[in-house]
Amino acid sequence: MPNSVSMTHGDETPAPLSTWYKLLVVAMGMSERRHEDAILHLVRTSLPFLAPCSIEAAFRYAGGDLRPWPGTARADDVLVEQIHALGPGGGLLPATRDDWRWVFPLACPEMVRGFLVVHGDGKPPVDARFLFQVLGRQVGTALAGAALHGEDHAQLTRLRESNDKLTRLVTRLRRQTAVYETLTAASASGEGASAIARAVHELTGLPITIEDPFGNPLAWAGHDEPPPGTKTDARGRQALLDKVAAYTGAPFRDHERVVSVVRPGTDLLGLLLLSDPGRRAGQHELFVVGYATTILALELAHQRNLAEVELRVHRDLVDDLVEGTDDESAYARAAAVGHDLRVPHHVLVVRWNHHRHNGETRRAVQQVLRSWRRHALASRHSGATVVVVADGSVDGAALHEALARELGTGTGAIGIGGRCETPSALPRSYAQALQALDIRLGSAAPHGATAFDQLGVYRILSSTTGREHVRAFVREWLGPLLDYDAKRGSSLVRTLFQYLESGGNYDAAAAALLIHRSTLRYRLARIREIGGLDLTEVDTRLNLHVATRGWQILSSPEP
Repeated sequence: MPNSVSMTHGDETPAPLSTWYKLLVVAMGMSERRHEDAILHLVRTSLPFLAPCSIEAAFRYAGGDLRPWPGTARADDVLVEQIHALGPGGGLLPATRDDWRWVFPLACPEMVRGFLVVHGDGKPPVDARFLFQVLGRQVGTALAGAALHGEDHAQLTRLRESNDKLTRLVTRLRRQTAVYETLTAASASGEGASAIARAVHELTGLPITIEDPFGNPLAWAGHDEPPPGTKTDARGRQALLDKVAAYTGAPFRDHERVVSVVRPGTDLLGLLLLSDPGRRAGQHELFVVGYATTILALELAHQRNLAEVELRVHRDLVDDLVEGTDDESAYARAAAVGHDLRVPHHVLVVRWNHHRHNGETRRAVQQVLRSWRRHALASRHSGATVVVVADGSVDGAALHEALARELGTGTGAIGIGGRCETPSALPRSYAQALQALDIRLGSAAPHGATAFDQLGVYRILSSTTGREHVRAFVREWLGPLLDYDAKRGSSLVRTLFQYLESGGNYDAAAAALLIHRSTLRYRLARIREIGGLDLTEVDTRLNLHVATRGWQILSSPEP
């Protein structure tokens, strides 16, 4: 019969089967909990359904001492002493006639984890001892499982934290490796500070400017050109240099930019300025700037050493070239410094009035020509900067404008000599450049550029070369027309001469030539076409007039 089924323990009266079923349900619920508080809450709420009692207190061992379970009654020293007196098996506590109190251990196979103190009215149930022993073992086992789960969770959390730290470390190392590779490749590219600036901008996403010790931009990236005000005023520059003087290591912030000092030794080689108005620069950006500074220091120190050697070699070579040397020796010496003299050259002479070191003019000329991808040799010679430029003519006006920007003043003049096919002709081009420079300096507009080939009549007036020089001038301006006349038997040069002698009057010129006015118009049109001449341009008319007069003189027999 179902109602007679029971479980016994020793001499105790058997508990009803429904009580063990409820205990089983509670045990299953505890096994599903993963936290001690949840297990104790389940026991507290379920105990009245198992026996006519409730939990009075709960204790656990912590550091060898019994302490109240968090969230239960506060510590009662008397109760703790009573529990100790009962021993690990627990048992009944002293109570009044109308109630009872029982301590049962929360035990698992390895240890007793604590005690529960239950309280009930009247007399304790006859089967309470066995029931509380089973319940205590179930609670102890559940608490042990929760503790293991907590330890596993803590271990898993520690593993995850360690894995996250390792992941961040690997990511940082990868980013640093990318920084090393990118900046090393930039340094090895041969493009100098420009490549380093582009690499820093690529790695940080922030605009960057690299300055020389004087505040002049050497390279930049992140903007098309140095932003307005990149070169600070004298007071602001001095304030920045005062900060630089106290620099001891890492990059530092100066208002809306990060500044890193390029100073491998005692000499300041430059500054690396990272524009950061939004203060975005963090550890990665500072690492990039720091390593870029190291690479840049090596690059600029190498450039300085090369420049010093190159300056000495170039000075000697340029001196010999403009003073005169044989072609083969010149070819070999130029090739040794990486310059090809086997292409046409022009000699430039530059004089500039500024308050900088004399070498600044040479440096500025070299920098401008380098930016134009023009190959040149430059040196100081006889108080001026002499430049031997390869590959065609030089735009003097553009060069003067660029040097004015570079040197901060337009108070300078440039003389440009004629074309030379061989090194042995360079002294002539040098003399022509000096002549052009002297004419420019003695003119009403002494600041600018003058090419010897554009001197026109002034070249004749200032020359002492005599008839041969006149012949060269005539050939320069009338060459295509003279060749056409010689080939076709025409008289275009004579027509131009009479037209200019007549002051551009069609009727007078036609009458002098004994031709019709329309014929004169046709010949002038052919002159414009064959000679590529603009007869409406004042300087062109003047030079043509002088050239046609020279042709007239040369056509006459010499005395």
